[in-house]
Amino acid sequence: MSEPLSRPAGGAAEELPEYPLPRAAQCPLAPAPAAQELRAERPITKVRIWNGSTPWLVTRHADQRALLPDPRVSDDDLDPGFPHVNAHRAMIAPVTPRLITNTDAPEHTRLRRTVNGPFLVKRIEKMRAPVQQIVDDLIDTMLAGPRPVDLLTAFALPVPSLVIAELLGVPYEDHGFFQRSSSLILDGASAPEEVRRVSGELAAYLDDLIKRKTDDPGEDVLSEMACRVRDGEMSHTEAVHMGVAMLIAGHETTATMISLGTLALFEHPGQLALLRETDDPKLIVNAVDELLRYLSIVQTGVRRVAKEDIGIGSVVIRKGEGIVFDLHAANWDPEAFPEAERLDLTRPARIHQAFGYGPHQCLGQNLARLELQVAYGTLYRRIPTLRAAAPIEDLSFDRTGTTYGVHSLPVTW
Repeated sequence: MSEPLSRPAGGAAEELPEYPLPRAAQCPLAPAPAAQELRAERPITKVRIWNGSTPWLVTRHADQRALLPDPRVSDDDLDPGFPHVNAHRAMIAPVTPRLITNTDAPEHTRLRRTVNGPFLVKRIEKMRAPVQQIVDDLIDTMLAGPRPVDLLTAFALPVPSLVIAELLGVPYEDHGFFQRSSSLILDGASAPEEVRRVSGELAAYLDDLIKRKTDDPGEDVLSEMACRVRDGEMSHTEAVHMGVAMLIAGHETTATMISLGTLALFEHPGQLALLRETDDPKLIVNAVDELLRYLSIVQTGVRRVAKEDIGIGSVVIRKGEGIVFDLHAANWDPEAFPEAERLDLTRPARIHQAFGYGPHQCLGQNLARLELQVAYGTLYRRIPTLRAAAPIEDLSFDRTGTTYGVHSLPVTW
Protein backbone atom coordinates (compact mmCIF):
# COMPACT_ATOMS: atom_id res chain seq x y z
CA MET A 1 0.00 0.00 0.00
CA SER A 2 1.05 3.57 -0.47
CA GLU A 3 3.13 5.30 2.19
CA PRO A 4 1.80 8.56 3.67
CA LEU A 5 2.54 11.45 1.35
CA SER A 6 5.26 13.85 2.41
CA ARG A 7 3.16 16.83 1.28
CA PRO A 8 -0.40 17.38 0.06
CA ALA A 9 -1.13 14.95 -2.76
CA GLY A 10 -0.06 16.54 -5.99
CA GLY A 11 0.62 19.94 -4.44
CA ALA A 12 -0.67 23.11 -6.06
CA ALA A 13 -1.82 22.90 -9.66
CA GLU A 14 1.26 24.69 -11.01
CA GLU A 15 3.54 22.16 -9.29
CA LEU A 16 2.07 19.12 -11.00
CA PRO A 17 4.37 17.15 -13.30
CA GLU A 18 3.34 16.87 -16.94
CA TYR A 19 2.59 13.29 -18.01
CA PRO A 20 3.92 11.34 -19.91
CA LEU A 21 7.24 11.87 -18.18
CA PRO A 22 10.06 11.72 -20.77
CA ARG A 23 12.96 9.30 -20.53
CA ALA A 24 16.34 10.97 -20.16
CA ALA A 25 18.20 11.37 -23.47
CA GLN A 26 21.46 10.25 -21.88
CA CYS A 27 19.88 7.07 -20.48
CA PRO A 28 17.28 6.08 -23.11
CA LEU A 29 16.53 2.56 -21.82
CA ALA A 30 15.72 3.57 -18.23
CA PRO A 31 12.37 4.91 -16.96
CA ALA A 32 11.86 8.65 -16.73
CA PRO A 33 13.92 9.95 -13.78
CA ALA A 34 10.89 11.93 -12.58
CA ALA A 35 8.80 8.76 -12.46
CA GLN A 36 11.35 7.06 -10.26
CA GLU A 37 11.53 10.10 -7.97
CA LEU A 38 7.74 10.16 -7.66
CA ARG A 39 7.65 6.45 -6.86
CA ALA A 40 10.04 7.03 -3.97
CA GLU A 41 8.50 10.26 -2.66
CA ARG A 42 4.87 10.45 -3.83
CA PRO A 43 3.90 7.02 -5.23
CA ILE A 44 0.26 8.04 -5.75
CA THR A 45 0.04 11.66 -6.78
CA LYS A 46 -1.64 14.02 -9.23
CA VAL A 47 -0.15 14.87 -12.64
CA ARG A 48 -1.30 17.11 -15.47
CA ILE A 49 -2.02 15.67 -18.91
CA TRP A 50 -2.50 17.22 -22.37
CA ASN A 51 -6.00 18.70 -21.74
CA GLY A 52 -5.18 20.26 -18.36
CA SER A 53 -6.97 17.56 -16.35
CA THR A 54 -5.20 16.12 -13.31
CA PRO A 55 -5.51 12.35 -12.95
CA TRP A 56 -3.72 10.33 -10.32
CA LEU A 57 -0.39 8.73 -11.26
CA VAL A 58 0.41 5.35 -9.68
CA THR A 59 4.07 4.30 -9.83
CA ARG A 60 4.59 1.55 -7.23
CA HIS A 61 4.32 -2.10 -8.20
CA ALA A 62 2.27 -3.09 -5.13
CA ASP A 63 -0.20 -0.22 -5.60
CA GLN A 64 -0.72 -1.13 -9.25
CA ARG A 65 -1.33 -4.76 -8.29
CA ALA A 66 -3.92 -3.64 -5.76
CA LEU A 67 -5.76 -1.21 -8.04
CA LEU A 68 -5.73 -2.72 -11.54
CA PRO A 69 -7.94 -5.75 -10.64
CA ASP A 70 -10.25 -3.63 -8.44
CA PRO A 71 -13.76 -3.60 -10.00
CA ARG A 72 -14.10 0.04 -8.91
CA VAL A 73 -11.29 0.89 -11.36
CA SER A 74 -12.92 1.18 -14.79
CA ASP A 75 -11.78 1.05 -18.41
CA ASP A 76 -14.86 3.01 -19.56
CA ASP A 77 -13.43 5.72 -21.82
CA LEU A 78 -16.83 7.43 -22.06
CA ASP A 79 -16.66 8.49 -18.42
CA PRO A 80 -16.03 12.26 -18.29
CA GLY A 81 -13.07 11.72 -15.96
CA PHE A 82 -11.28 9.16 -18.14
CA PRO A 83 -7.70 10.41 -18.80
CA HIS A 84 -7.42 9.97 -22.57
CA VAL A 85 -3.95 9.71 -24.08
CA ASN A 86 -4.56 12.58 -26.51
CA ALA A 87 -7.23 14.72 -28.17
CA HIS A 88 -7.88 12.22 -30.93
CA ARG A 89 -8.61 9.38 -28.49
CA ALA A 90 -11.02 11.62 -26.61
CA MET A 91 -12.73 12.66 -29.85
CA ILE A 92 -13.31 9.16 -31.20
CA ALA A 93 -14.34 7.52 -27.91
CA PRO A 94 -18.09 8.30 -28.35
CA VAL A 95 -18.14 6.67 -31.80
CA THR A 96 -15.85 3.72 -31.02
CA PRO A 97 -17.64 0.38 -30.57
CA ARG A 98 -17.51 -1.13 -27.11
CA LEU A 99 -14.62 -3.60 -27.17
CA ILE A 100 -12.38 -5.38 -24.66
CA THR A 101 -10.27 -2.22 -24.59
CA ASN A 102 -12.99 0.11 -23.28
CA THR A 103 -15.56 -1.95 -21.34
CA ASP A 104 -15.91 -3.51 -17.90
CA ALA A 105 -17.57 -6.73 -16.74
CA PRO A 106 -19.99 -8.19 -17.68
CA GLU A 107 -19.70 -6.79 -21.23
CA HIS A 108 -15.91 -7.08 -21.17
CA THR A 109 -16.20 -10.70 -20.03
CA ARG A 110 -18.54 -11.54 -22.93
CA LEU A 111 -16.35 -9.87 -25.54
CA ARG A 112 -13.11 -11.33 -24.21
CA ARG A 113 -14.63 -14.81 -24.32
CA THR A 114 -15.33 -14.42 -28.06
CA VAL A 115 -11.62 -13.91 -28.90
CA ASN A 116 -9.78 -15.58 -26.02
CA GLY A 117 -9.55 -19.12 -27.44
CA PRO A 118 -6.93 -18.57 -30.17
CA PHE A 119 -4.60 -16.88 -27.68
CA LEU A 120 -4.62 -19.58 -24.98
CA VAL A 121 -1.24 -21.14 -24.18
CA LYS A 122 -1.95 -24.56 -25.75
CA ARG A 123 -3.06 -23.10 -29.08
CA ILE A 124 -0.25 -20.57 -29.22
CA GLU A 125 2.33 -23.26 -28.43
CA LYS A 126 1.30 -25.10 -31.61
CA MET A 127 2.66 -22.10 -33.53
CA ARG A 128 6.21 -22.54 -32.22
CA ALA A 129 7.45 -24.53 -35.24
CA PRO A 130 5.95 -22.13 -37.84
CA VAL A 131 7.36 -19.13 -35.93
CA GLN A 132 10.76 -20.84 -35.80
CA GLN A 133 10.63 -21.30 -39.58
CA ILE A 134 9.76 -17.62 -40.09
CA VAL A 135 12.66 -16.55 -37.86
CA ASP A 136 15.15 -18.89 -39.56
CA ASP A 137 14.10 -17.78 -43.05
CA LEU A 138 14.51 -14.09 -42.16
CA ILE A 139 17.94 -14.74 -40.65
CA ASP A 140 18.95 -16.65 -43.80
CA THR A 141 17.96 -13.62 -45.86
CA MET A 142 19.90 -11.28 -43.58
CA LEU A 143 23.03 -13.42 -43.77
CA ALA A 144 22.85 -13.50 -47.55
CA GLY A 145 22.42 -9.73 -47.83
CA PRO A 146 24.61 -6.66 -47.41
CA ARG A 147 25.95 -5.28 -44.14
CA PRO A 148 25.11 -3.27 -42.14
CA VAL A 149 21.37 -3.85 -42.12
CA ASP A 150 18.50 -2.27 -40.20
CA LEU A 151 17.40 -5.00 -37.79
CA LEU A 152 13.97 -3.37 -37.39
CA THR A 153 12.98 -3.60 -41.06
CA ALA A 154 14.93 -6.78 -41.90
CA PHE A 155 13.88 -8.88 -38.91
CA ALA A 156 12.07 -7.30 -35.98
CA LEU A 157 9.05 -6.04 -37.94
CA PRO A 158 8.65 -8.94 -40.42
CA VAL A 159 8.60 -11.59 -37.65
CA PRO A 160 5.40 -10.47 -35.87
CA SER A 161 3.85 -9.16 -39.09
CA LEU A 162 4.12 -12.58 -40.72
CA VAL A 163 2.91 -14.30 -37.56
CA ILE A 164 -0.13 -12.07 -36.94
CA ALA A 165 -1.07 -12.21 -40.63
CA GLU A 166 -1.02 -16.02 -40.47
CA LEU A 167 -2.91 -16.14 -37.17
CA LEU A 168 -5.64 -13.68 -38.18
CA GLY A 169 -5.89 -14.80 -41.80
CA VAL A 170 -4.74 -11.48 -43.27
CA PRO A 171 -2.87 -11.66 -46.61
CA TYR A 172 0.77 -10.87 -45.84
CA GLU A 173 1.14 -9.08 -49.17
CA ASP A 174 -0.93 -6.30 -47.54
CA HIS A 175 1.58 -5.92 -44.67
CA GLY A 176 2.89 -2.58 -45.96
CA PHE A 177 -0.61 -1.13 -45.73
CA PHE A 178 -1.36 -2.30 -42.20
CA GLN A 179 2.14 -1.49 -40.91
CA ARG A 180 1.95 2.10 -42.19
CA SER A 181 -1.60 2.46 -40.87
CA SER A 182 -0.68 1.11 -37.44
CA SER A 183 2.35 3.38 -37.10
CA LEU A 184 0.33 6.46 -37.93
CA ILE A 185 -2.56 5.55 -35.62
CA LEU A 186 -0.23 4.88 -32.67
CA ASP A 187 1.86 8.03 -33.18
CA GLY A 188 0.69 10.69 -30.75
CA ALA A 189 2.06 13.38 -33.09
CA SER A 190 -0.25 12.37 -35.96
CA ALA A 191 -2.93 14.87 -37.02
CA PRO A 192 -6.39 13.77 -35.77
CA GLU A 193 -7.95 14.03 -39.23
CA GLU A 194 -5.19 11.82 -40.67
CA VAL A 195 -5.72 9.24 -37.91
CA ARG A 196 -9.46 9.22 -38.60
CA ARG A 197 -8.88 8.71 -42.31
CA VAL A 198 -6.39 5.87 -41.86
CA SER A 199 -8.49 4.23 -39.12
CA GLY A 200 -11.45 4.25 -41.50
CA GLU A 201 -9.37 2.65 -44.25
CA LEU A 202 -8.13 -0.07 -41.92
CA ALA A 203 -11.66 -0.75 -40.65
CA ALA A 204 -12.96 -0.94 -44.24
CA TYR A 205 -10.20 -3.41 -45.08
CA LEU A 206 -11.13 -5.69 -42.15
CA ASP A 207 -14.85 -5.25 -42.90
CA ASP A 208 -14.35 -6.62 -46.41
CA LEU A 209 -12.06 -9.43 -45.23
CA ILE A 210 -14.49 -10.65 -42.56
CA LYS A 211 -17.38 -10.58 -45.03
CA ARG A 212 -15.35 -12.77 -47.40
CA LYS A 213 -14.47 -15.18 -44.59
CA THR A 214 -18.14 -15.46 -43.65
CA ASP A 215 -18.73 -17.05 -47.07
CA ASP A 216 -15.40 -18.86 -47.29
CA PRO A 217 -13.96 -19.47 -43.79
CA GLY A 218 -10.44 -20.69 -43.19
CA GLU A 219 -8.45 -21.89 -40.19
CA ASP A 220 -7.79 -18.46 -38.71
CA VAL A 221 -9.01 -16.01 -36.07
CA LEU A 222 -10.98 -13.76 -38.43
CA SER A 223 -12.85 -16.81 -39.73
CA GLU A 224 -13.66 -17.82 -36.15
CA MET A 225 -15.03 -14.34 -35.48
CA ALA A 226 -17.02 -14.44 -38.72
CA CYS A 227 -18.65 -17.67 -37.48
CA ARG A 228 -19.43 -16.03 -34.13
CA VAL A 229 -21.08 -13.14 -35.98
CA ARG A 230 -23.14 -15.62 -38.00
CA ASP A 231 -24.16 -17.40 -34.77
CA GLY A 232 -25.16 -14.13 -33.05
CA GLU A 233 -22.40 -14.21 -30.41
CA MET A 234 -20.95 -10.87 -31.53
CA SER A 235 -21.89 -8.17 -34.01
CA HIS A 236 -20.16 -7.62 -37.32
CA THR A 237 -19.01 -4.19 -36.14
CA GLU A 238 -17.50 -5.73 -33.00
CA ALA A 239 -15.65 -8.27 -35.13
CA VAL A 240 -14.28 -5.60 -37.47
CA HIS A 241 -12.96 -3.36 -34.72
CA MET A 242 -11.64 -6.31 -32.72
CA GLY A 243 -9.77 -7.37 -35.84
CA VAL A 244 -8.32 -3.87 -36.24
CA ALA A 245 -7.16 -3.85 -32.62
CA MET A 246 -5.52 -7.27 -32.89
CA LEU A 247 -3.84 -6.43 -36.19
CA ILE A 248 -2.30 -3.24 -34.76
CA ALA A 249 -1.32 -4.67 -31.39
CA GLY A 250 -0.16 -7.96 -32.88
CA HIS A 251 2.92 -6.66 -34.64
CA GLU A 252 3.87 -3.16 -33.46
CA THR A 253 4.71 -4.01 -29.85
CA THR A 254 6.58 -7.25 -30.55
CA ALA A 255 8.65 -5.60 -33.28
CA THR A 256 9.60 -2.89 -30.82
CA MET A 257 10.57 -5.47 -28.19
CA ILE A 258 12.76 -7.46 -30.60
CA SER A 259 14.75 -4.40 -31.67
CA LEU A 260 14.87 -2.62 -28.32
CA GLY A 261 15.65 -5.88 -26.49
CA THR A 262 18.55 -6.47 -28.87
CA LEU A 263 19.84 -2.96 -28.19
CA ALA A 264 19.60 -3.56 -24.43
CA LEU A 265 21.63 -6.76 -24.83
CA PHE A 266 24.25 -4.92 -26.90
CA GLU A 267 24.55 -2.52 -23.95
CA HIS A 268 24.98 -5.51 -21.59
CA PRO A 269 27.40 -7.85 -23.40
CA GLY A 270 27.65 -10.27 -20.48
CA GLN A 271 23.90 -10.87 -20.58
CA LEU A 272 24.00 -11.16 -24.37
CA ALA A 273 26.70 -13.85 -24.06
CA LEU A 274 24.59 -15.70 -21.50
CA LEU A 275 21.61 -15.80 -23.86
CA ARG A 276 23.69 -16.54 -26.96
CA GLU A 277 25.44 -19.52 -25.42
CA THR A 278 22.55 -21.18 -23.59
CA ASP A 279 20.62 -24.22 -24.73
CA ASP A 280 18.33 -24.05 -21.69
CA PRO A 281 14.77 -23.14 -22.78
CA LYS A 282 13.93 -22.11 -19.21
CA LEU A 283 16.61 -19.42 -19.31
CA ILE A 284 15.25 -18.12 -22.61
CA VAL A 285 11.74 -17.97 -21.15
CA ASN A 286 13.07 -16.10 -18.13
CA ALA A 287 15.15 -13.76 -20.30
CA VAL A 288 12.05 -12.68 -22.20
CA ASP A 289 10.25 -11.67 -19.01
CA GLU A 290 13.31 -9.84 -17.69
CA LEU A 291 13.66 -7.85 -20.92
CA LEU A 292 9.93 -7.07 -20.84
CA ARG A 293 10.37 -5.83 -17.27
CA TYR A 294 13.51 -3.88 -17.96
CA LEU A 295 12.23 -2.07 -21.06
CA SER A 296 8.46 -1.69 -20.42
CA ILE A 297 7.81 -0.24 -23.86
CA VAL A 298 4.29 1.18 -23.21
CA GLN A 299 5.20 4.80 -22.54
CA THR A 300 1.78 6.44 -22.25
CA GLY A 301 0.68 4.50 -19.16
CA VAL A 302 -2.39 2.36 -18.61
CA ARG A 303 -5.44 4.65 -18.31
CA ARG A 304 -8.45 4.10 -16.03
CA VAL A 305 -11.15 6.02 -14.11
CA ALA A 306 -12.60 5.48 -10.62
CA LYS A 307 -16.27 4.43 -10.55
CA GLU A 308 -16.42 4.78 -6.76
CA ASP A 309 -14.28 6.36 -4.05
CA ILE A 310 -11.18 4.21 -3.48
CA GLY A 311 -8.96 4.47 -0.44
CA ILE A 312 -5.38 3.26 -0.76
CA GLY A 313 -2.84 4.10 1.92
CA SER A 314 -3.30 7.74 2.89
CA VAL A 315 -4.90 8.63 -0.46
CA VAL A 316 -8.55 8.65 -1.49
CA ILE A 317 -9.17 8.51 -5.23
CA ARG A 318 -12.62 10.03 -5.69
CA LYS A 319 -15.34 8.73 -7.98
CA GLY A 320 -14.86 10.17 -11.47
CA GLU A 321 -11.14 10.86 -11.11
CA GLY A 322 -8.75 9.52 -13.71
CA ILE A 323 -5.91 7.14 -12.91
CA VAL A 324 -2.71 6.53 -14.88
CA PHE A 325 -0.49 3.53 -14.15
CA ASP A 326 3.15 4.04 -15.14
CA LEU A 327 4.27 0.49 -15.96
CA HIS A 328 7.98 1.21 -16.31
CA ALA A 329 8.21 2.87 -12.91
CA ALA A 330 6.51 -0.15 -11.33
CA ASN A 331 8.79 -2.56 -13.17
CA TRP A 332 11.83 -0.76 -11.75
CA ASP A 333 10.38 -0.69 -8.23
CA PRO A 334 13.16 -1.99 -5.92
CA GLU A 335 10.56 -3.35 -3.49
CA ALA A 336 9.43 -5.78 -6.21
CA PHE A 337 12.74 -6.17 -8.05
CA PRO A 338 15.92 -5.62 -5.97
CA GLU A 339 18.59 -3.81 -7.98
CA ALA A 340 15.90 -3.14 -10.55
CA GLU A 341 18.24 -0.97 -12.64
CA ARG A 342 20.38 -4.06 -13.38
CA LEU A 343 19.48 -6.23 -16.39
CA ASP A 344 19.71 -9.80 -15.09
CA LEU A 345 18.36 -12.54 -17.37
CA THR A 346 18.42 -15.02 -14.48
CA ARG A 347 16.16 -12.84 -12.30
CA PRO A 348 12.65 -14.22 -11.57
CA ALA A 349 10.73 -11.47 -13.38
CA ARG A 350 7.36 -13.05 -14.19
CA ILE A 351 5.46 -10.63 -11.93
CA HIS A 352 6.36 -7.66 -14.14
CA GLN A 353 3.61 -5.31 -15.34
CA ALA A 354 4.65 -4.98 -19.00
CA PHE A 355 1.37 -6.60 -20.10
CA GLY A 356 -0.67 -4.79 -17.47
CA TYR A 357 -2.51 -6.73 -14.78
CA GLY A 358 -6.03 -7.81 -13.90
CA PRO A 359 -8.97 -8.51 -16.23
CA HIS A 360 -7.62 -6.21 -18.96
CA GLN A 361 -4.18 -7.80 -19.08
CA CYS A 362 -2.91 -8.02 -22.67
CA LEU A 363 -4.86 -10.58 -24.72
CA GLY A 364 -1.84 -11.38 -26.89
CA GLN A 365 0.77 -11.87 -24.17
CA ASN A 366 1.18 -15.61 -24.85
CA LEU A 367 1.78 -14.96 -28.54
CA ALA A 368 4.23 -12.14 -27.77
CA ARG A 369 6.18 -14.34 -25.35
CA LEU A 370 6.41 -17.14 -27.91
CA GLU A 371 7.64 -14.81 -30.66
CA LEU A 372 10.23 -13.22 -28.37
CA GLN A 373 11.43 -16.60 -27.09
CA VAL A 374 12.04 -17.81 -30.62
CA ALA A 375 13.55 -14.52 -31.83
CA TYR A 376 15.90 -13.99 -28.87
CA GLY A 377 16.71 -17.70 -28.64
CA THR A 378 17.70 -17.93 -32.31
CA LEU A 379 19.09 -14.59 -33.57
CA TYR A 380 22.20 -14.32 -31.38
CA ARG A 381 22.98 -18.04 -31.60
CA ARG A 382 22.83 -18.06 -35.40
CA ILE A 383 24.71 -14.75 -35.74
CA PRO A 384 27.10 -14.96 -32.75
CA THR A 385 29.08 -11.87 -33.79
CA LEU A 386 25.99 -9.69 -34.21
CA ARG A 387 26.72 -6.17 -32.96
CA ALA A 388 25.45 -2.61 -33.24
CA ALA A 389 26.69 -0.68 -36.28
CA ALA A 390 26.08 2.69 -34.60
CA PRO A 391 26.55 3.94 -31.02
CA ILE A 392 23.42 4.25 -28.90
CA GLU A 393 23.79 8.03 -28.70
CA ASP A 394 23.37 8.25 -32.50
CA LEU A 395 20.09 6.32 -32.54
CA SER A 396 16.69 7.99 -32.87
CA PHE A 397 14.00 6.92 -30.40
CA ASP A 398 10.22 7.10 -30.76
CA ARG A 399 9.10 9.40 -27.96
CA THR A 400 5.57 10.20 -29.25
CA GLY A 401 3.95 6.83 -29.97
CA THR A 402 2.15 4.50 -27.62
CA THR A 403 5.24 2.30 -27.50
CA TYR A 404 8.83 3.41 -26.99
CA GLY A 405 11.50 2.08 -29.31
CA VAL A 406 14.15 2.83 -31.91
CA HIS A 407 13.25 4.12 -35.35
CA SER A 408 16.02 1.94 -36.76
CA LEU A 409 18.77 -0.31 -35.39
CA PRO A 410 21.71 -0.75 -37.78
CA VAL A 411 23.58 -3.98 -37.07
CA THR A 412 26.49 -5.90 -38.56
CA TRP A 413 28.48 -9.06 -37.86
